[in-house]
Formats: sequence, C-alpha cells, structure tokens
Amino acid sequence: MGRRMRLTVRSMATGLALGFAVYFAARGVWWTPVQPDVPLFMVAAIGLYIATILTAVLAGMDQGVRMPLWCGILALVTSIAVPHLVSVSLASADRVAPFATWYIGATGLLGVVCIVRRRFLIGWLTLLVLIVLSCAFMGPENAFTLGLVGSITWVTVAQLLVLFWDRAVRDTERLADIQQAVSAWHATQQVRQRERRMRVQLALAVAGPLLARTVAERGALDAEEKTRARIAEGRLRDELRGASLLNDAVREAIADARGRGVTVTVFDEGGLDNVDEQRRDEIRDELAGVLAQVSTDRVIIRAGSDEVIAVTVVGRGGAGGSRDEDEVDLWHEIPREAPGT
Repeated sequence: MGRRMRLTVRSMATGLALGFAVYFAARGVWWTPVQPDVPLFMVAAIGLYIATILTAVLAGMDQGVRMPLWCGILALVTSIAVPHLVSVSLASADRVAPFATWYIGATGLLGVVCIVRRRFLIGWLTLLVLIVLSCAFMGPENAFTLGLVGSITWVTVAQLLVLFWDRAVRDTERLADIQQAVSAWHATQQVRQRERRMRVQLALAVAGPLLARTVAERGALDAEEKTRARIAEGRLRDELRGASLLNDAVREAIADARGRGVTVTVFDEGGLDNVDEQRRDEIRDELAGVLAQVSTDRVIIRAGSDEVIAVTVVGRGGAGGSRDEDEVDLWHEIPREAPGT
C-alpha cells in the first residue's frame, strides 16, 4: 500500500509538472499581436525548455527520486540559455509582453522540479539565475511584477514541502521499525511463556502426586519418599528458574546427582540469550556431561550475562561439615562461542 501511495503521488506530481510546462510553452508561442524579431530564437528556447523539463521530470525515475547530476547540470544551463534566447528574440520594448514573460514561470517550474528531485543546490542556483537575468533584461520592477515573486514562492514552498515530507517518511520508517521490534518482542515473550507453562506442567505432572502426598502426610515420609520429594521439588524449581539450560540429558544428569545426595541449584540470568539453537544444544550436552561426573556436595549452575562465558558450574564441598564450606571442588566454564570459532 505504501508503494502504491508513493507511485500515485509521484504520478500526480509528474502530471502537474508536465501540465504546467505545456502551459508555459503554449504562452511562449502566443504571438498576438506582437511577434518576435527573431522567431527562430523563441522557438529554440521553447524547444530547449520542453526537452529539458521532460528530461528533468522523467530521467532516472526508475532508479529513485534523486535527479541524475548530468540532468541537473542540463537544467541549470537551460535556465541560463532560455532567458537569453527569449530576450534576444524580442525588441527591448516587447520583453514585457504577456507571451514574452513565459520563461519566468517556466524557469521557476524547472527550479521546483530540481528541488523535488533532491537537487537542492541546482534548484536554488536556477532560481538565482532567473532573478538576475529577468531583472537584467526587463528591470527589477517589471520582473517582480510579471511573475518573479511567484517563482520565488514556488521554489521556497517546494523546498519546505520536501523537507517536511522527508522528515515524515523517516519518522514513519522509524515507527514501523519500532512496531516490528515490539511485535517481535511480544512474539518471543509469548513463545517463552508458552514453553515455560509447558515445562511447569511437565514438572507438575511428575512432582505433583508426590508433593500432594507430602502435604497429605504432613511431611511424615520415609527416607526414600523424602529423597524423591526433594528431587521433585528441585526439578520444579529448575523448570521455573533455569528452563533454557535444560534438556532431557541435563534433567536426567541433575536427577542422578540429586539421587547421589548432591545439592544442585540452577540460576538462569540470560546466559543463553543471543546464542543460536545449535550452540545451545552443544552447551546443554556439555553441561550434562559435567554433571554426570560431579562428586562434590553442592553444585551451582549459573547462566550469567557475561559476554564470553555462557554457563558456569561451581562445585563446593563442606555440606556435611567435614570440609571448609568455601572450598571449591569444581569450576567449569562453558563459553558462548564454540571453541575454535
């Protein structure tokens, strides 16, 4: 729809420019009752102007709005040549005749086309040339009375409209980018929430019955049931606090470690954010391998927001009081990028 609107606006602007160009050219050949002393110069001026305005409006339109440089130079040369040809073809007294002043509006229109096609400097130079030559050939008072004010107004308004239009286009594109980013963020959050619900439902399906029995028995469980309840509770916490770190292998490795009496804590602080899915699978597999070999009393798995390290696994001893609680038995770091990349 945006492209269709741009094409419609461009078509309308092109049609208006060509329509006004034809109007000014028609004024130039309306030699009644006065005729040029050198009609060939007048005809040459009209022909040059028509060819230039067509080129300025249509050249390079398929490549973008900005006018080719050579076309802008042609417009500037024409803005110098046309007033000279028209004025030379007429006697001094006839240069203020209605048909003789057509080049004022025509050259102003040429400047407007240059402005609209993003050749601002050439557009203003065209207007400056028109002001100087029209004042030189017919006098400042006649020039401003017979259309120069209108040409100056056209070029000024065209410049303001183009600036406002470009600003509006930039703001629209910026808003569209923001909207796309917000939509993508909402979609990501919805996917994450759906995955989180599914994982919690899975954990509850496994741990729910045992936890319900724990509540019903008011904690009066035998040793095996207590171990199973502790593992089930830990699994539920894992699903809530570290879902992105888990796959079947990691879940199984954590369950086995807890079955051996290891206290496992999982924290997800965005360590796998901006990591592609293939690398995430590799990180989880490496984490499962590390957990399968732990023999310490307490393990902390943390996915921090470090730019280099995705996951850190720390093992500490002393859970039973036989060793210093601050003693680190295991320290394993899994980088965000695969080694060698």
